[in-house]
Amino acid sequence: MKPIVTLLIFLILCLANAFGQDYTQWSLPEGAKARLGKGMISSNVAYSRDGTRLAVASFVGIWIYDTTTLRDVTLLTGHTYSIDAIAFSPDGRTVAGGGLDETVYLWDVVTGALTHTLEGHTHWIRSVAFSPDGKTLGSGGVDNIIRLWDVATGTHIRTLEGHAGDIQSVAFSPDGKTLASGAADGTVRLWDVATGTNTSVHRIKAEWAWVNSVAFTPDGRILASGSSDGRVHVWDVATGTVTRTLEGHKGRVASVALSPDGKTLASGSSDYTIWLWDIATGTHLRTLGGHVGSVESVEFSPDGDTLASGSPSSIHGPDNTVRLWDVTTGVNSHTFTGHTFEISSVAFSPDGRTVASGGRNLNLWDVGTRTHLHTLSGHTDSVASVAFSPDGNTLASGDWGGAIHLWNVGTGAFTRTLEGHTDKVASVAFSPDGKTLASAGWSTTIRLWDVVMGTNIHTLTKHRSWINSVAFSPDGKTLASGGHDSTVRLWDVVTGENTRIFRGGRLWIESVAFSPDGKTIVSGESGGTIYLWDVVMGVNTHTLTGHLFGVNSVAFSPDGRTLASTGEDDTVRLWDAVTGANTHTFKGHRFWSESVVFSPDGKTLASGGDSTVFLWEVVPAAGANAAVSVSPTSVPSPTIGERFVLSINIAAGENVAGYQATVGFDPAALRYVESTNGDYLPVDAVIVPTVVDANRVTLAATSPAGASNGDGTLARLTFEVVTAKASTLTLFQVTLVDPGGARSFPLVENGQVLEPPFKPPQIREDINRDGVVNIQDLVIVADQFGKSGKNRADVNGDGVVNIQDLVLVAGGFGNIAAAPATPLETLAMLTVDDVEGWLNQAREAKLTEPAYLRGIIVLEQILSVLVPKATALLPNYPNPFNPETWIPYHLANAADVTLTVYDTQGVLVRRLDLGYQSAGYYADQSKAAYWDGRNASGESVASGVYFYQLRARDYTAVRRMVVVK
Repeated sequence: MKPIVTLLIFLILCLANAFGQDYTQWSLPEGAKARLGKGMISSNVAYSRDGTRLAVASFVGIWIYDTTTLRDVTLLTGHTYSIDAIAFSPDGRTVAGGGLDETVYLWDVVTGALTHTLEGHTHWIRSVAFSPDGKTLGSGGVDNIIRLWDVATGTHIRTLEGHAGDIQSVAFSPDGKTLASGAADGTVRLWDVATGTNTSVHRIKAEWAWVNSVAFTPDGRILASGSSDGRVHVWDVATGTVTRTLEGHKGRVASVALSPDGKTLASGSSDYTIWLWDIATGTHLRTLGGHVGSVESVEFSPDGDTLASGSPSSIHGPDNTVRLWDVTTGVNSHTFTGHTFEISSVAFSPDGRTVASGGRNLNLWDVGTRTHLHTLSGHTDSVASVAFSPDGNTLASGDWGGAIHLWNVGTGAFTRTLEGHTDKVASVAFSPDGKTLASAGWSTTIRLWDVVMGTNIHTLTKHRSWINSVAFSPDGKTLASGGHDSTVRLWDVVTGENTRIFRGGRLWIESVAFSPDGKTIVSGESGGTIYLWDVVMGVNTHTLTGHLFGVNSVAFSPDGRTLASTGEDDTVRLWDAVTGANTHTFKGHRFWSESVVFSPDGKTLASGGDSTVFLWEVVPAAGANAAVSVSPTSVPSPTIGERFVLSINIAAGENVAGYQATVGFDPAALRYVESTNGDYLPVDAVIVPTVVDANRVTLAATSPAGASNGDGTLARLTFEVVTAKASTLTLFQVTLVDPGGARSFPLVENGQVLEPPFKPPQIREDINRDGVVNIQDLVIVADQFGKSGKNRADVNGDGVVNIQDLVLVAGGFGNIAAAPATPLETLAMLTVDDVEGWLNQAREAKLTEPAYLRGIIVLEQILSVLVPKATALLPNYPNPFNPETWIPYHLANAADVTLTVYDTQGVLVRRLDLGYQSAGYYADQSKAAYWDGRNASGESVASGVYFYQLRARDYTAVRRMVVVK
């Protein structure tokens, strides 16, 4: 019966393959149009027992290949992270997989359906194996336990405990009565499957060695094991003694496999090679070379003629291929391609036909056919950023080593290198006219380049740490930048002057973007928060929350109505740019997503991350043709003390029964007096009490019966001038409601109060000359610390900007020209460490004058409110790093704190016991956890990806870091 079933499966899959299925459409997450690339290979390969299928574990899922046609036929998905351990059932109808998400999955190979989800492990699953009769599945992982499962029902049978380290490999004996396991504790254990009893323990004789892989011979008498000391051990199962030790590998042995006749042993190693051995004599038969990364998995075909090997892209090398080898000749007979590397940046061409993706490779993709066009070769380091010129003819790419390359998009030819950066180029952007390229990165500088000449026009240096993102305004006159100093800065492109600083939170800015009209800047923060800023007023109009971890990339749709973001919580999100509502959340990336960009027509969103590019269907934000605006659109500023009335008007309203609108204003220029209802809503409209804050007024009204259409006035507001200066009235959070309670969000237009014909009096502590002394002035003084000579931040005029000037500005808080004091605002621009440092300096200076004492009191008041609201693990810095890094975190409550570092295999690398710590911000180098890049034995770790975990009371979180050597 089994041969008939196997033949039926083969025919079904071959027919499906014959009709030319497009793998970019397989098993797509909800909302996705296509997946470009097959994702990175994560570890294992496995043959079906009849040899017709080869399974390959990847970040995307498990790819099933036809071994005759060498084409992909199925993609099995359902996991939330990468799959590392896979196995075919003996009848070939089921595939088991386990990985980083701590769950074992069982799939039906024919239908691709997920049949069982086996939960119980509490950490990374490293190995799975079927019993010979296919009724039992064994699984082992980083939680140091082995679980046995009933395959038919998916129920847990028993747990095998005894290992003192991560379980790296499990294998059933041919009769199914014994299970062998190898672990990080350096032992091989044999278990009685029926009782769960540990029948024997065999320890490798090495000072430090893990057992990474175990395999039985077909007769069950011999067990082979591969270990981290580079040796292969051959064991007599009956006596538990080592009969042979095979030496020759120059790196850890990650995988071993025995041929079906039991005569040949294959071992794959981190030295990039596969060795074939005569198991009877221990003779080295042949070395298979060709991989350029660690060989993490080897497996013989059922006929013994072919060996399959898998090498992921990892700290041990950038291979990412599965290779087939002729066992007799040692020839590499086939290499499976299409598996893509990690992706750091994506960009659409201006015509929307091409997507560029940068990472370990720089690739061009055809959006219409979803096919790979070019791999652009020339970078010696991974590509961190990509951007198309406005005419679509040129692609710019920046890499981790500091090089910027320009490419001809049509031919894929390299045209020019721009040199000047000395570290990662995290962002590149073309000006709207295509003549200037902006670049920024971890060398803490922004450079403006003449694209035609290749010359450096300006070097901008105000940022105090790494810069992660740059973006031009639509008119090309302004450049925005964001970085690790937690600031968003605006620059005059012509002069190179830093014209404005925004600071919304205490964490790092990962990405910035301008709205299409240039009135709004969006910034994504490393803690998961998104800020929208009014460019003219410099105020935060929206704070968007929803991402659990860092926001790596933000982008506006071409019409400005929708905002996209993506980050380290593996989600891609769409937001209504008017209301700030999270309208859609796409889930498909398995580890992280680094970049997001809209197509020029706004209908498609591309996101790149772990190792694939997804194309998503964009659903436009709910909207109407209605528009709400301030009238008149510009008002010459009256003199101080005079009042004027502005209207909030609506145009093209439809079935409007109520509204809510917030008007933001500059309290240094205007004072809100009163508001009245307009004539738009029916006469029975109920006016909701006005909510007045320091710099905003929220108005609302609703009609219990009836609705209005067309144009009219919603409300009128009266303001009094407190300072004769230019300012903006900002409309935001505007919502219209129909009689049924359904909401819609109109377009909005702000109003402008023009500059008066005379200059108001200035006060010395008002550094930025906006008429009020506040946090922004304090931050500017801090930015100028230590500068000498003529400087507006030198408040006391002693020729140097120091702690005395800073304390004077703090003491001046609330001093507004011709106006009473206002409450403190934008405290989020400061950190506890900043304020504590300033207070310590002020106290050491022993300042006794009243103005200084008042400033110290204000700083103490500020410090008292800067307390973490939640415990959080933050991105390490620098990242990538070599040879050291700092890992920041916040503690909302005092706790014992432990920081643990793991490699990509889930192996413990280093544990840092930080002890009992008080609540606070542990962010700068004096407080953050420090790792010197060494393991517990004091050895420097290899290049690649690592994970770090923070434990503090009930809080646990994990993030990734990269070592580059």
